[in-house]
Amino acid sequence: MKNIVILGSTGSIGKSALDVIEKFPDRFRVVGLTAGRNLPLLMEQIQRYHPQFVAVPDEDIYKQLKNVIIPPNPTLAKGGGGGFEIPEILCGIEGICNVAAMPYADTVISAIVGSAGLLPTISAIRAKKTVALANKETLVMAGELVMSEVKEYGTALLPVDSEHSAVFQCMRGYGHDSVKKIILTASGGPFVGKSADELENVSPENALKHPNWSMGRKISIDSATLMNKGLEVIEAHHLFTLPPEKIDVLIHPQSIVHSMVEFNDGSCIAQLSKPDMKGPIAYALSYPERLQDVIDTVEWEKLPALTFKKPDNNTFPCLSIAYDALKTGGTMPAVLNASNEIAVAAFLDGIIGFNRIPVIIKKVLDSHKPQPAYSIEVVLEADRRAREKTRSVIGS
Repeated sequence: MKNIVILGSTGSIGKSALDVIEKFPDRFRVVGLTAGRNLPLLMEQIQRYHPQFVAVPDEDIYKQLKNVIIPPNPTLAKGGGGGFEIPEILCGIEGICNVAAMPYADTVISAIVGSAGLLPTISAIRAKKTVALANKETLVMAGELVMSEVKEYGTALLPVDSEHSAVFQCMRGYGHDSVKKIILTASGGPFVGKSADELENVSPENALKHPNWSMGRKISIDSATLMNKGLEVIEAHHLFTLPPEKIDVLIHPQSIVHSMVEFNDGSCIAQLSKPDMKGPIAYALSYPERLQDVIDTVEWEKLPALTFKKPDNNTFPCLSIAYDALKTGGTMPAVLNASNEIAVAAFLDGIIGFNRIPVIIKKVLDSHKPQPAYSIEVVLEADRRAREKTRSVIGS
């Protein structure tokens, strides 16, 4: 029986992870949950999975949660099966980090969206937990530091992003010296094939309509701009210790081939499945085993043609901007990530247009003087300054 902590339990990855865990109650048990502001869903999860510890970042949500649970809510006390009906409630980044490092947890699923996942993930690494990483921003912001800590603490870091899980599976049993390059696939999002002129006035609602994946709002916009793939390139660089020139991206609208590895002899291994995040989540939870019947199998005879093409970097410049940030290194990827988070939020709020997202990010990056990312404090300061600068650019 593995004890599981989920950081970001009310998000799309967190909900899929709980679906997997519920399907295999003899193998997994939830002992800790952290969430944002979705109090009704968090309450449902507490009632259903009986974690021992729960943490939220917001003081207001913390007080509301305490009022519901203490004194004990009779519906919670009925519980059963989980072992911890009335959880201890913690608050703030310190509380979330404490849940990430709780002593009897075996695996921590890091699924908090954005830069907020960095410190809790590091806490789990330092506590020597197996970390199932769905928060790509951790490696985008501080990849060298994080991977150094993974090595120092002997932590197992298993990728949950479908693309990185695919590469991880394809490379299993092969050394890095046998790899010519890895190829990350991208659906292209809802606007694949569109021109910049056609994207000038698209609404957030249209940008959120991903054709294949069910994801959160921020990552859905990142998929539409191709910034998500840019962040994944940076993440892959750190996960697989490959230089940028050995990491390619192809647009694959069908989302059946999740990524490929091309070897020195010219052969290629790909990982294929239906687009369902429960697959890579289950693989990370059960590694090196595979669980039974996690996702629906592909009906190969009914598939349309599988197509691949190069990204359109003129219409979707975020991908090339991310490559440039990776090549510059230091604090530049952290600035890229911070600026993107603010710009995406501004688009979702109707403050800026879709095509302004990469323009704003580029302005912020051009104004930043990168320095070596030799500590978490340096990374967080770069993140803070980038957010301020981005808000200033948007305001002007």
